[in-house]
Amino acid sequence: MVQPAWQDPVLLAPETAPVPEYGTGSLADLLPTLVAGQGVPGFEASIAELTPADRNCVFLIDGLGWEQIRAHPDEAPFLHSLLPTSRGGTGRPVTSGFPATTATSLASVGTGLPPGEHGLPGYTVRNPETGALMNQLRWRPWTEPKVWQPHPTVFQLADAAGVRTAQVSAPAFEQTPLTKVALSGGSFLGRLTGEERMDLAAERLAAGDRSLVYTYYSEVDGQGHRYGVDSDAWRGQLMYVDGLARRLAEQLPPRSALYITADHGMIDIPFDEQSRIDFDEDWELSAGVALLGGEGRARHVYAVPGAQADVLTVWREVLGEQFWVASRDEAVAAGWFGPRIDERVYGRIGDVVAAAHDDVVITASVKEPHESAMVGMHGSLTPVEQLVPLLEVRS
Repeated sequence: MVQPAWQDPVLLAPETAPVPEYGTGSLADLLPTLVAGQGVPGFEASIAELTPADRNCVFLIDGLGWEQIRAHPDEAPFLHSLLPTSRGGTGRPVTSGFPATTATSLASVGTGLPPGEHGLPGYTVRNPETGALMNQLRWRPWTEPKVWQPHPTVFQLADAAGVRTAQVSAPAFEQTPLTKVALSGGSFLGRLTGEERMDLAAERLAAGDRSLVYTYYSEVDGQGHRYGVDSDAWRGQLMYVDGLARRLAEQLPPRSALYITADHGMIDIPFDEQSRIDFDEDWELSAGVALLGGEGRARHVYAVPGAQADVLTVWREVLGEQFWVASRDEAVAAGWFGPRIDERVYGRIGDVVAAAHDDVVITASVKEPHESAMVGMHGSLTPVEQLVPLLEVRS
């Protein structure tokens, strides 16, 4: 029904946004559930549908959301065939967490904590100690990793409990701060090709009576950002990673469970003024804003002192039909970042948080030229971004 011109627009209330399934079915619940089944003390099986295994392997495919697998049975026949196995045979996905972005999700996976506790609540966030934006994926500017994220990883705790633990990934990731705060513990084994990683992951899985192995592939996400999930380049990567998943599944040692998941999904955004709102050219949105953080579909907005209420009002008036626009306290109360917020994390969250509902992004063509040029985007609370698979193969 067409809305009469004299009626006020219908603004999206923050509490109507779909909240990730923290505590029962989010990425942060995966490793705690697996190691609880291996007898590691201090953990509970939060994802009730999963059955314990002595040997657990997690293969995380960056950027390959639930809806992308469902939509591409021809390019990903093996992964598609496993959809009924997801989440312990229920055929349901799990949720990424907010924002649905790599740094946040990898920290959730590795620490077993929601973003409000591990403290990586976005692509870029303000460091309350310095007042500057901190890029948590590239770790710029340099910040002491163990101060920024002090919690131990699940890998470290499992390794200390006698579980044979390993991460198999690209060699370039071994010394990155994000790896150190999110994915360290046990052995890091760098291999360049996907095939080498799959073979070594299977080998390391067999190396212990109880083992926990994590492996990772990034280029599905890379091609999606560059060319979009409707591109031949992206489909080619999907076909390749489908073969990798099959290769790993066929090598599982006895008493093993392989879980294939992702850090987020992805959506293509058209290159037009209606779909891409440029913060750097919009005087209304930029008024009173000291720093623009986050990314196009999940923005942290930091106001100049005293302007928080005005910035919230303007962002809600301008964007409230297309974005869930919340104050920091509203986003926290709604549970976007998890049920608890550590004190050190609270000031990292924007004074205003804007999560896209429609197929739209807030770019920053001057300050973020590379990110603004991307075709595929992610970050928000919509199903295409939030829902990720938890496909299962057992031996």
